[in-house]
Amino acid sequence: MKYALIRRNRHLWPIRVPCRVWGVSGAGDHEHFGRQHTMTPRRPLSEEVLRGHIRAVHTETRGAYGWPRIWRQLKRQGIRVGKQRVQQLMQPHSMRARGRRRFRISTTDSRHALPVADNRLNRQFSVVTPKQAWVGDITYIATGEG
Repeated sequence: MKYALIRRNRHLWPIRVPCRVWGVSGAGDHEHFGRQHTMTPRRPLSEEVLRGHIRAVHTETRGAYGWPRIWRQLKRQGIRVGKQRVQQLMQPHSMRARGRRRFRISTTDSRHALPVADNRLNRQFSVVTPKQAWVGDITYIATGEG
């Protein structure tokens, strides 16, 4: 910032006067502006090119990645882009992460070769006297078999 102010006022004073006021060296001023002109300007990628990169990553991951992971993948590939720009380019084109499949616990495994108890009640749950039929469900007990 100091160097920019010195350069702006260059036509008013010799370079050593503003350098002395701002507490910088004349050589530092010269080096700073020499470096600034040799640096290549950063050109951001056009939307079409960037959208192509985003779509490639989205397709490569079969739609599993959302914008944060796509942004990180682009960063790993050396493409400099901001998070919000990736998000804004993905939204209008309906590119979003697929939701994970819900985990379903299957409590009954009917495909087994184990012996099955006889159905003695035959769905007749009403009894005349107590202690004629005992029923229960023990699926909540954790066992080593699963």
